[in-house]
Amino acid sequence: MRSTDAALLIVPGWQGSGPDHWQSRWERSLSSARRVEQADWDRPDREDWPRRLAAAVAAADKPVVVVAHSLGVPTLLHAVPLLPEGKVRGAFLVAPPDLDVPELDPMVAKFGPVPTAPLPFPSVLVASRTDPYCSYARAEGFALDWGSAIVDAGDAGHINAEAGYGPWPEGSMRLLGLLQSLK
Repeated sequence: MRSTDAALLIVPGWQGSGPDHWQSRWERSLSSARRVEQADWDRPDREDWPRRLAAAVAAADKPVVVVAHSLGVPTLLHAVPLLPEGKVRGAFLVAPPDLDVPELDPMVAKFGPVPTAPLPFPSVLVASRTDPYCSYARAEGFALDWGSAIVDAGDAGHINAEAGYGPWPEGSMRLLGLLQSLK
């Protein structure tokens, strides 16, 4: 599958992805990419965010590939039961938060616990060895639970603009690899 054969739905996390974030850059540079907008990026809503994602999937005129970062990952996981069957062909999951950490901000923590059911579509999980919001070992466990292929991003922080991941060409190549593996 080529990127133009799919609706690439960009699902940012808490506070959205700023203009220098790789998700925002991909949204601007890929004609088939569009952001799933939330009512309030600063006040994540455990019920509303997944519903908005499910509505965007239902409205897509092509097969969907979800590109989720941080809190966007559990947003997708909670949306799975709401998704039209077979419409999502794959997911590119980056830096999911560990929602079981006690010091987590309460606004984010209400998205927990992290669902552990296998995803009904192929997925790739990119995780950092130095993510302040999720240990690599926990990310490996998520990948195992969800049936995701895991990619070790090394010392990459939270894989966001603050960690130096604006353009993120390696991520683009990983997304391309996922797309090429999809029918």
